[in-house]
Amino acid sequence: MFSSLFSVDQTVADERGDLMSGVVPLLKLLCLTVIGSILAHPKVQLVPKATFKLLSKLIFALFLPCLIFTSLGKSVSLQDVLLWWFVPVNVLVSTLIGCALGYIVALICRPPPRFFRFTIIMTGFGNTGNLPIAIVGSVCHTSDQPFGSDCNRTGIAYVSFAQWVAVILVYTLVYHMMEPPMEYYEIVHDEGDEIQEIEEIQNVSNLSRPLLHEAEWPGMVDKETEHAKTPLIARIFASISGTSQSTFPDLDLSEDAAAGPSSPRSLHCLAEPKVVRRIRIVAEKTPIQHIMQPPTIASLLALIVGLVPALKAFVFGTDAPLAFFTDSLEILAGAVVPSVMLVLGGTLAEGPKDSSLGLRTTIGITVARLLVMPCIGIGVVALADKLGFLVEGDLMYRFVLLLQYSMPSAILLGAIASLRGYAVKEASALLFWQHVCAVLSLSFYIVVYFKLLKYV
Repeated sequence: MFSSLFSVDQTVADERGDLMSGVVPLLKLLCLTVIGSILAHPKVQLVPKATFKLLSKLIFALFLPCLIFTSLGKSVSLQDVLLWWFVPVNVLVSTLIGCALGYIVALICRPPPRFFRFTIIMTGFGNTGNLPIAIVGSVCHTSDQPFGSDCNRTGIAYVSFAQWVAVILVYTLVYHMMEPPMEYYEIVHDEGDEIQEIEEIQNVSNLSRPLLHEAEWPGMVDKETEHAKTPLIARIFASISGTSQSTFPDLDLSEDAAAGPSSPRSLHCLAEPKVVRRIRIVAEKTPIQHIMQPPTIASLLALIVGLVPALKAFVFGTDAPLAFFTDSLEILAGAVVPSVMLVLGGTLAEGPKDSSLGLRTTIGITVARLLVMPCIGIGVVALADKLGFLVEGDLMYRFVLLLQYSMPSAILLGAIASLRGYAVKEASALLFWQHVCAVLSLSFYIVVYFKLLKYV
């Protein structure tokens, strides 16, 4: 009898322990976020918005690259690269599944036609950068975490290893999906006073730009190209659907232009097909060159150093000649988690903007992203494990894969919306409500993940 009572008490204690181990890390991050919100709140404004923007730039250009380099460089080797291949693949899989789910949400919730693509991409593209790093850091800071002594280093390494795929997706798929719809685009003629007035408005908007646009990728909005705020793909392919080329005089897609003014007429047969030519123009207008940013460069350097044993021994390790340098980088890297959450709190302090998306669509995207996607992710990771795609016995590896399905929509989407001049207020409002609701959904699913990882 006493033994049965003891076993019941032990079971209850285990249940309570699992619950606390899943909730406490989120409570820590929530405290940091609330502190950031109080500091940045317009009614208090103990810390001005400009300071939060500066902190965001420090995270992006210094703290985060230091964390990525020290964690990934120490952990990675040639064998690890071969074993970790499913981490970046999982980013692609989760994005494709999310976009398909977003398409279903758009069909069911019927947002305004101009927000159909917006609904798809906001459901499909989750946060794969700062927030997962913060969650891993907070989980590993808990004494009863199940991931071992190298929890933080390996977790950050897995998250960092997938970031380059996310960055490429941002500047290809996300960039073009967020272009303004053709039917709602208005061509503004460049005429003297109008240009000056537009420039003045732009300068003012730069000074009062929301923190959301600078929170995760500072300076992205400033990288506006000639066609950033135009429906580029729709305009390039307009002639295929019967629209006259004269409607868009700034895009010369004629065959003569492609062949060159002095090309003989007999060589026109060698000219590339119209569809291929248009695809090439879209590729040329895609700002893929902007992917080389400090975090991406840090990932590449970490891979180079980690894959060359001689370099790795020279840079990392207690007896390494550059050990003092990497120790300095680790000190800077320690500022990432608190800084990220303070900036997130400052972003949320601005509150939701007026949105034309509609309550039904907002709820639909939030439910799909925070409740449905994690369930799908559990199935995908379980199937991958059954097929032998995952590192055997590595709990943190599986935890990071599951987190990729559990994140709210990426804050980076707010910056892309501003860059493309499309659904800026809607992105701000949706990201606000998603991050508020994510406190509950992440707490629940982290507890579920810890339960499932016990059976691995």
